[in-house]
Amino acid sequence: MPTYFASDGTRLAHRVIGVGEPLVCVPGGPTDSVYLGDLGGLSAHRRLIVPDLRGTGRSAEPEDVTSYRCDRLVDDIEALRVRLGLSRIDLLGHSAGANIVTQYAARHPERVARLVLVTPGTRAVGIAVTGEERRAAARLRADEPWFPEAFAALEAITAGRGGDWEAVAPFFYGRWDAAARSHHAASRPSNEEAVAVFGSEGAFTPRATRAALAAVAAPVLLLAGEFDLNSPPRAVTQCAALFPEATYAVRPGAGHYPWLDDAEGFVAAVVTFLS
Repeated sequence: MPTYFASDGTRLAHRVIGVGEPLVCVPGGPTDSVYLGDLGGLSAHRRLIVPDLRGTGRSAEPEDVTSYRCDRLVDDIEALRVRLGLSRIDLLGHSAGANIVTQYAARHPERVARLVLVTPGTRAVGIAVTGEERRAAARLRADEPWFPEAFAALEAITAGRGGDWEAVAPFFYGRWDAAARSHHAASRPSNEEAVAVFGSEGAFTPRATRAALAAVAAPVLLLAGEFDLNSPPRAVTQCAALFPEATYAVRPGAGHYPWLDDAEGFVAAVVTFLS
């Protein structure tokens, strides 16, 4: 696995999958980027450069734990661009990784050719998701056999009564089958400190980020999942409105990982946009 060094000397790793023009794919979590796989077969069309965020996967843990903060991770993406020798990059961010990508675009607009935001987290731009929005998305699955237990757990979580996060996992997938269960088990974050620091104080400056994104010339594709209660379509629509040149689409029947729920449709949408 190729490695490079961040500006603070932390050794970082990235995977290279497929052939063609490079597409840097930033994972969410923060967790091991292996959960992205080859993004449903996207590697047949583009050379995927998939970094492991510091302290996850094969990347080293930093000496300064505050560098797990989302805004500081932007520097690691810039270090990767330099390591690749690219003047501009096509950049994809999934879930919490979209918070890193949007801040990268705000800070380095001249380095971005195209952006793809997949079921994006929106904390970096100050778009909140309410408990009622999450419950409304969840109710779309009311006919599923696992719904009663999962919805009860979601009710407890959104009401601030605790609740079992594992019980709500089915809501993140278009189909809660063996493949989804296996994917969920493999994608859970293992570095609790990285997760805790990621969104800590100072990580996000929404007003400044939104102002900077208004001047980003790069075209942007935003993909939402119809069933996604983490990044509901309404939040993704609002995020799309922040960019001068944005394309927005909802993947029918998809959850938080649309390349698993409809690989063919997902790949077609991304390839068409990047082409």
